Amino acid sequence: MTVFELGNDAIIVDTGIMFPANDMLGVDYIIPDFRYLVERKDLKIHGILYTHGHEDHTGAVAHVVEQLRGVPIYATPLTAGLLEVKLRDARLLNETKIHVFQSGDKLSVGPFKVESFHMCHSIPDCVGFGIHTPYGVIVHSGDYKFDNTPVDGKQPDYARLAQFSKAGVLLLMADSTNADRPGWTPSEAVIDHAFDQVFREASGRIIVATFASLISRIQQVANAAQKYGRKLAIAGHSMTENVKMARNLGILNIPDNLLVDLNRISSIEPHKLVVMITGAQGEPSAVLARIATGQHRMLEVERDDTIVLSSHPIPGNEEMVYRTINRLFQRGANVIYDPVMPVHVSGHCSQEEMKLLLHLVKPKYFVPVHGELRHLKAHAKLAVESGVSQDQVFVVENGTVLEVDKYGMRITERIPGGYVFVDGSGVGDIGPAVMRDREILARDGFLIVTVDIDKKTGAILNEPEILSRGFIYLRDADDLIQQVKRTVHEVLANKNLNGRRREKLQESISRILYNETKRRPMVFSVINER
Repeated sequence: MTVFELGNDAIIVDTGIMFPANDMLGVDYIIPDFRYLVERKDLKIHGILYTHGHEDHTGAVAHVVEQLRGVPIYATPLTAGLLEVKLRDARLLNETKIHVFQSGDKLSVGPFKVESFHMCHSIPDCVGFGIHTPYGVIVHSGDYKFDNTPVDGKQPDYARLAQFSKAGVLLLMADSTNADRPGWTPSEAVIDHAFDQVFREASGRIIVATFASLISRIQQVANAAQKYGRKLAIAGHSMTENVKMARNLGILNIPDNLLVDLNRISSIEPHKLVVMITGAQGEPSAVLARIATGQHRMLEVERDDTIVLSSHPIPGNEEMVYRTINRLFQRGANVIYDPVMPVHVSGHCSQEEMKLLLHLVKPKYFVPVHGELRHLKAHAKLAVESGVSQDQVFVVENGTVLEVDKYGMRITERIPGGYVFVDGSGVGDIGPAVMRDREILARDGFLIVTVDIDKKTGAILNEPEILSRGFIYLRDADDLIQQVKRTVHEVLANKNLNGRRREKLQESISRILYNETKRRPMVFSVINER
């Protein structure tokens, strides 16, 4: 999510989400911290422009629209359709107006003149933006690779990119995801050959897992299904809605007689069926993870099933994906994933394509975007090797403000730009303290001691009750439980605790538990005066 300001006017490019890392327990996803925009009452936001429809660029749209009501959205047809699905699900469709444009169109968004240009990625209808400013053009690449044989036949707009350099490009902001990968990223066309082999050799059902928004992959699977006489079923709410929307727009070409309802697949012979599902990143609630653990109500893994994962694990998500693959193997499926077979290629440019973009655009300043810090650093090094001056390359993190005027570009203040965790219906109400507590609970569990005492004498009225979860199995820990109970009696026998009975009790129990088990569960005590 990037904000461009001109005086008190602004536009936003993309509003994406991030998947939580393994140590972010219970977190569903992460959105940008856009408090700055909400608090700047003098700032007029004229529009939100979208480069393409993937979750990491669109996923926070409902949160942003809810806070910045009335700000219009600008997107290409497929991206607009995907955004509409999200806003309808969040009951926010009436809070904004969606303006649909075609790649190559010129947009006037408040005082901003913006040129769009087509770029290839792993989803159709991708664009980058040329944003005209008084000091030169800012080129934002969006996610891209230079694919000359794309699935939809629409090649990158090399001519428009080269024209920007003639006008003078002040700044290039470019995708850095594969900055540590040499060479060129293979074309999406190579997947057709891999799918052809899978469909030719599979003796039973074929189940293909990919992103719900990966429309071009759904088209490739539909083409293969039609060629080999298989019916196609779609599983997963988000993918079902996206397919319906893309067919209505004419972006997906799937005949009615090819599609079959998921409820009817039991009547179709296994060798005549392919099912497309969500969950290629191992997300616990998505279809793939549920069939891997036998928890999906309509799909169950059968022997002779061929399951294809048409995606690369997002960095940090590898463990979850490979655990899911292992579970599928345990259930008797034949699992195909890259690098076993090229059933997925990256949608992001590699080093040679990055160099080509730098040479086409010839920017004065360069800011690598979209990637982890290691990718940004690698891309910055490539830019310097490609002729951009070292002091005109800025590697910045979230919240950093870059300022441009007639004297050039510089880094200025830092505004809040950290992670905002979304957990269920809670947005931003989980901070570092809660995450630390969850880590302790996950690692060592907890123990609760409840004791009733006489209000007047302070005497213990009955045996303390002990409850534990995730720490020890109480039935097998009689000695430890007796030690805890003795500690309760010893602490509460001391009448000189000055109102610190509860704290002292918790400290003493924690010490006993650590001495005996070398573990530090969370300890709580409840003292009831009767």
